[in-house]
Parts: sequence; structure tokens; C-alpha cells
Amino acid sequence: MTGPADPGSEPGREGDDVNSVENLEQMRAEIDAVERRVAGEIDPGARALVVAVAVFALLISLVLAHAGSARGFDVLLGTDAARIEHIGLPSRIFIWFVTVFGIGFSLLALMTRRWALAWVALAGSAIASAFGVFSIWHRQTPGLNNYIGAGPGVGLIIGTIAAAVLTFHWVKVVWSRTAVHLAAEEQRRAVAAAAEEEERKKRFGER
Repeated sequence: MTGPADPGSEPGREGDDVNSVENLEQMRAEIDAVERRVAGEIDPGARALVVAVAVFALLISLVLAHAGSARGFDVLLGTDAARIEHIGLPSRIFIWFVTVFGIGFSLLALMTRRWALAWVALAGSAIASAFGVFSIWHRQTPGLNNYIGAGPGVGLIIGTIAAAVLTFHWVKVVWSRTAVHLAAEEQRRAVAAAAEEEERKKRFGER
């Protein structure tokens, strides 16, 4: 007379264990694929249009008056017009950050959708915004020997506002990607914990 079969050795249960482990491994592979995809990419969505408009506004600001007769391009290139208007260091830093980061890296980030480039564009645009406000204040403050030059031009004001808008939207884009990445990491940890629990139950015959 044969004795009762060991539940731990039943074919049906062994098959269920194998299927459960395979499902967990498949879920882990899918989550890893999602993590790899979002690790280096951004998805600006509708914000891409706002960023593009802000970049276009920065380009326009370079051809408008920065202060007096000096345009943004004059400040960037250091022409005679910039020297005549006594353009100071804050304005020069602002224009360079606008050109390199607000325009250059923002366009690169939009075209390539690389997260690292979006971070650089965000940091540069934030610094440009700060120096834009500082430049406006500087144009309204007397210089050496109480020299008072032309006040801030429309190009400087538009550029400062556009840089601030760009900073705000890049923060939203970067944070959105970070939130997705953190959610994927949390899901991966949950799947790993479930896999370990399945392995423990199988090892100690609890299933």
C-alpha cells in the first residue's frame, strides 16, 4: 500500500512554482527595460511647445535693444555700441548664458530628448534668469562718478522673462522624468522582494 504523496513533490505544485518564478522574472525584465528607457530620456509632451516658444523669444531678444542703442548681439560680440552704452559684466554674463544654455542646450535637449542635456539647460537657464534680473537692476543703478546710462531695453526684459519661463518648464520636465524613474525603481524593488519570498517558500517547502 502506498503512502500519501508528499505535497511538496506534487507535479501540479511544482509547475505552479516554476510558472510563478518565470512570471516574476518576466516582470523584472520588463521593469528593467522601462528603467533603461527612462534613465536617459525625457518626454516633454506639450511643454515642448512652450520651451520652443521661450527659445524663440530668447532669439528675438538678441536682436532687440538691450540698453540704449546696444542690442543683444552687440553685448554678445562686444561691439562699439556695447562699449558706448557702458554695458556691464552682469549683462554680458546674462547674454552668454542665454545663448549657450537657454538657446543652445535647450534646442539640443528638445532634439535629442536626453535627460542630461535637459539638466544642463535647466541649470543654465536658472543662472541666466538670475543675471537677467541683476542686469535690469544694474541698468537702473548709477555707475562710477554717478554715471547714469540708458535703462533696460525691451530685449533685456523679454530675455529675462523668457529665461524664467524656460527654467520653470525645464524643472517640470526634469521632475516628471525623475518621478517616473523613482516609480520604476519602487516597482522593481517590489518584484525583487516577491521573487525572494517565492524562493524562500520553495526552499522551506511552504508551498
